[in-house]
Amino acid sequence: MTRAVVLDKTIALLGLMGVGKTTVGRRLAAVLAVPFKDADEEIERAAGRSVSEIFDDFGEAAFREGERKVIARLLDGPPIVLALGGGAFMDPTTRSLIKDKAQSVWLQADIKTLVNRVSRRDTRPLLRDSDPAEVLATLLEKRASAYAEADLHVNAAAGSHETTLNHILDALEGGR
Repeated sequence: MTRAVVLDKTIALLGLMGVGKTTVGRRLAAVLAVPFKDADEEIERAAGRSVSEIFDDFGEAAFREGERKVIARLLDGPPIVLALGGGAFMDPTTRSLIKDKAQSVWLQADIKTLVNRVSRRDTRPLLRDSDPAEVLATLLEKRASAYAEADLHVNAAAGSHETTLNHILDALEGGR
């Protein structure tokens, strides 16, 4: 697949869990021939513990501080495709940093689609003891105004990951 997208800065993918940030991000990075990084994985690598353990042992404020530092380090490097954790763009300092140094892309999907996707695996602690539709709706309500500040908005609900990838590439080509 040849596309007329040349990266001059990092592409930061944001959105709710289940929207495809990591899966689509890996494919986008491959098409653009740049590295892919998942912010949560990079945080875990830097801290030597899981995101859940960081939250449990040190609290959300400490996690967000570490997240800011890791994202800042990643944004200071060469262009990459970066999948953000769902709450990263909520932090005003992190959001400002991303706005200055990256092109942000909000991957959007309706709650029904997200519930279908996150129900396929039991790897999301936030959803284990609650109704996924309620949790996701609440998160969207809290995060939508911040997410709306993203440079590009892409529909990630319909079709396959390949369809979402093509929507992102179309938006990047048109968003320059």
